[in-house]
Amino acid sequence: MDHVPPQHQHDAGGADRHGVLTTTRRYWLAGLALLALCGFVALGAWQWERRAWKLDLIARVEARVHAAPVPLPSSSVWRNLTPDAFEYRRVRMAGSYLRDRETLVQAVTERGPGFWVLTPLRTTAGTILVNRGFVPSGLRGSSATRAPEGPVSVTGLMRVSEPGGGFLRANDPGANRWYSRDVAAIARARRLTDVAPFFVDAEASADPRALPVGGLTVIRFSNNHLVYALTWFGLAGLCGFAAVRVWRERGVR
Repeated sequence: MDHVPPQHQHDAGGADRHGVLTTTRRYWLAGLALLALCGFVALGAWQWERRAWKLDLIARVEARVHAAPVPLPSSSVWRNLTPDAFEYRRVRMAGSYLRDRETLVQAVTERGPGFWVLTPLRTTAGTILVNRGFVPSGLRGSSATRAPEGPVSVTGLMRVSEPGGGFLRANDPGANRWYSRDVAAIARARRLTDVAPFFVDAEASADPRALPVGGLTVIRFSNNHLVYALTWFGLAGLCGFAAVRVWRERGVR
């Protein structure tokens, strides 16, 4: 008999199995890409909603800052106020400063380092902590920080308390070191009663040379939500493109 050369053995089942594995892998990759697409779309939609909220906040604050001053809210609603409802509202109030309960809070402003001068104002509604303005570091303890005697009228912006302290620096009431305008802590340290849970930034004086320097409230809101939204939507588009490409790939034959 003629010698028959050995034939290469073909495992049809192996080819099928290889094809099945390739198809399964394609399914998995396409599924993961679609899952990532859904996640990125959700993140993009969330940032888009945040953008709408931020634009509304900016418009609301701008309207409050430039509005005519209104009377201070009644003390009966103080505890129920939320920042969205009152922050940066322009108010006018009358009372007398408690000159012996003053607090200096470290600050860095456009005028350099120094202190905010916070003085309690006793009104018929209760006690309001007033940030009368900024003084340079060299004027700490000088007469420049002393509040006027007798009845006064104050116009300013309502602000949210700043509990805890500043960046990496906690308030130390015992040592009289303050790094944030923490209304509750200052009230306890100065033994104040009937204190509003917010403070008021006083407006600038008509005299440009007057100290403390009021009207230095920084009103700035970062609004990068559109960029974030477009980034997430762009990543979602890439994932969609990847899913289509993977799905159209042929399996190994």
